[in-house]
Amino acid sequence: MQPSRHAEEPSAVRPGRLRAAWRRAHEPVDGVSRRIRLAACAVPFAVLPAGVWRLPAAFDDGIGIGERAYIVFLSVLSEVLAFTAFGLIARWGEVFPRWIPVLRGRRVPMKAAIVPATTGATILTVLFSVLFVVSEIRGTTIRGDVLSADAPSRAGGWEVAWFYLCYVPLALWGPLLAVLTVAYWNRRRAAGNVPAVA
Repeated sequence: MQPSRHAEEPSAVRPGRLRAAWRRAHEPVDGVSRRIRLAACAVPFAVLPAGVWRLPAAFDDGIGIGERAYIVFLSVLSEVLAFTAFGLIARWGEVFPRWIPVLRGRRVPMKAAIVPATTGATILTVLFSVLFVVSEIRGTTIRGDVLSADAPSRAGGWEVAWFYLCYVPLALWGPLLAVLTVAYWNRRRAAGNVPAVA
């Protein structure tokens, strides 16, 4: 007995809809070069290893539910923020999407994208590209305290290699976001602030 065609449709349609929605949300606007597109794609992948390294700590014995929730929240929030880099190359970074009430279809003011992106790029660059590297060289925390013997970068062996493999890519987050911000600003300015059609 063959399954009815009607029963197959919902499972066949749903993945297609999600894939199409994903493509629409991340499709670059005209004028975005391949390098800038790759930079936007690199941002979430630069952030992901740190979350992968951090998440197992949420399931260690001896930590409270609040600390567990904080670790999971920080990992998820970091990845969500990393995905906002796509707004600097996609249509929704120039025209508010249809699902946003009141603003739908209106042009995104350049400052509404440039100011948060510039602020984020500056903070991330200082935090992960400068302070993290300097503190690791000095053997201190970012606040200047001496690293304890059980710090991940002091553990030795494969644990140190795993720590650096997961955290070094974070040093790219700020600079990549800065490159995307400058490219967004140049593209919008060159187009006379006229966005792509939603």
